[in-house]
Amino acid sequence: MKPSVGRIVHYVSYGTPGGEYKSECRAAIITETCDAPNMIDPETGTICVSLCVMNPEGLFFNGHVPFDLGVSLNDGGSSYKGGTWHWPERVDGSN
Repeated sequence: MKPSVGRIVHYVSYGTPGGEYKSECRAAIITETCDAPNMIDPETGTICVSLCVMNPEGLFFNGHVPFDLGVSLNDGGSSYKGGTWHWPERVDGSN
C-alpha cells in the first residue's frame, strides 16, 4: 500500500525510560507525504510521513516518521520500534 494524506495508520509510542508508560500503538492520521529526498529514511530507504497522533492525553503532531515492517513474534504478532508507523493489523471478527 502507498501512504496518502488522510489514511489511518498506527504510530508506535516510545514509552518512558522508567516504565511508567510502555511503548504501544496509537491511532494516527497521515497529514503529509513526500517523495523528496529529505523525507526518505536513510536507514531503511522508506518514505517517511507526518502524522497527527491521537493519544489519551491529547493530539501530537510528528514529522518525518519512518515506516517499520515489524519483526514477527512466535505468537503470530509483530513487534515495532518506538517512533515509527505501520499499517493497522487485520482483526478477524471471530472474537
